[in-house]
Amino acid sequence: MSLELNKIAGALLGTLTFAFGVGFISELIFEQESPEKPGFEVAVAEGGAAEGAGAAAPAEAVESIAVRLAKADPAKGETVAKACAGCHSFDNSGANKVGPGLWNVVNRVPGSHEGFQYSPAMVEFGKANVWDYDHLDHFLAQPKALVAGTKMGFAGIKKPDDRAAVIAYLRSLSDSPAALPAP
Repeated sequence: MSLELNKIAGALLGTLTFAFGVGFISELIFEQESPEKPGFEVAVAEGGAAEGAGAAAPAEAVESIAVRLAKADPAKGETVAKACAGCHSFDNSGANKVGPGLWNVVNRVPGSHEGFQYSPAMVEFGKANVWDYDHLDHFLAQPKALVAGTKMGFAGIKKPDDRAAVIAYLRSLSDSPAALPAP
């Protein structure tokens, strides 16, 4: 029994000696010098930090919705709008799903589709607005930016030409489509 305990104690001491030895040798090989001044120097554009602080990159100029609609393809819009089909219906039945039916949505009063429970924010927005091309463009870009408190849990369509195509498709979903704006 004594021989077994000696083997175990020797193995433990050998392992500890090896571990401390490797640590000591690695510190000698990979010695790091402490800098005089801790941290990193950050390059600041001319004019100092006050001028550059909070300045966002200039936004890319986007053509007006009227210009984009003039060259928009409703067939492409139908393809892009397939992402919306899980929550919205597009047929003339006007059926509601998770979101309201989108038949005849252009120039409709927001928050007014029959049978759908809108958020109070959307109902309030509808008191002073209609779903004209400009409002649809802004809503499809960032729904919660245009109508804070909307129930629509969609981040938006980032590409302006894709939004125009979807709006052209939505325009076609009517018995008498709304007139296109002059470019």
